[in-house]
Amino acid sequence: MMDVNGIAGLATSMAEFSANQAVGIAVLKKAIDSNAAGALALIEAIPDANQTSANLPQHLGQNVNTTA
Repeated sequence: MMDVNGIAGLATSMAEFSANQAVGIAVLKKAIDSNAAGALALIEAIPDANQTSANLPQHLGQNVNTTA
C-alpha cells in the first residue's frame, strides 16, 4: 500500500503537471493569435488589383515580346 506521503506527492505532481500543461496551452494560443494577426496584416497590405492597374497607361499589358 502507498503511504500518505506517497499519495500527497503524487497529487502534488499531478497538479503541477496540470498547471504546466495549462500554461503551455495558453502560450500556444497566444502564439496562434499573434500569427493570425500577422497574417491578417499581410493580407490587408496586398494592394487592390484595380487600383494598381488604374494608374498604368492603357497600352501596357496588351502585347507579349516573344523575341529575347
